[in-house]
Amino acid sequence: MSARIDAHQHFWRYTAADYPWMEAGMDALRRDRLPDEALPLLDSAGIDACIAVQARASEAENTFLLGLARQYPRIAAVVGWVDLFAADAGGRLAYWRDQPRFAGVRHLLQDDADVAATLADARFARGMRAVQAQSLVYDILVRGPAQLAPVAAFCARHDRHWLVLDHLGKPAIDGGDEHQWRRCLRELAALPHVLCKVSGLVTEVRAARLDASAIQRHLDAVLDAFGPDRLLFGSDWPVCLLRADYAVVAALVRDWAASLSGDEQARLWGGNAARCYGVHPRGEE
Repeated sequence: MSARIDAHQHFWRYTAADYPWMEAGMDALRRDRLPDEALPLLDSAGIDACIAVQARASEAENTFLLGLARQYPRIAAVVGWVDLFAADAGGRLAYWRDQPRFAGVRHLLQDDADVAATLADARFARGMRAVQAQSLVYDILVRGPAQLAPVAAFCARHDRHWLVLDHLGKPAIDGGDEHQWRRCLRELAALPHVLCKVSGLVTEVRAARLDASAIQRHLDAVLDAFGPDRLLFGSDWPVCLLRADYAVVAALVRDWAASLSGDEQARLWGGNAARCYGVHPRGEE
């Protein structure tokens, strides 16, 4: 049986200066969140390993996460950060690529004033070419269909290695224009080198109550677009705690995926992540 992998977790030692995006009202996040707290949650959900994803736009984040990965072998891979606009991005990427378990990078597109301008920037394109030349995965983080709209053309230009859409592109679940989001999703899914993380769902629900049927409707849409070979489970812990605990997040996906075949479920719960990020979980500490 293949390992079950949570493809999207965060870890941090909290300081306000390092995490300005943790706004007032995010008290559940504004404290240390480390593997000793997370690993029992993975155990309860039957998850063998996880991929740690950057939460700071700093190479210090790479050092921090890789240090945790050395200490906790169940952190099977790290998606870090490098300034892709920098003239020396290729050299910096090569340095990190040589570090065990460094598997990808992410730029926080959702925070850019003009996502389309970033994606069309010649400096960013040069950085992306270096990412793919190093066989590193690039995680795409955008918020909603307006930011998602230019992503398909960008991904078509960068097709030498895997690209992964985080959090379904952050649609406004139960409160947004699903038609536009579905159209953008289908355009992106037409590109065979693009995968999608089934993650970050609960925090995108606009209604006061989590409606499982609304979440499942969006999961049905990504399954129809990407198919079971290009979907990856991710909890987005601890950010998910703004709306639900780990067990609830895992159960929402588990219940939805119950109609998939055994092989399809195995790919969703780890096989696709292992193939994309090139990870081989080493088991318990």
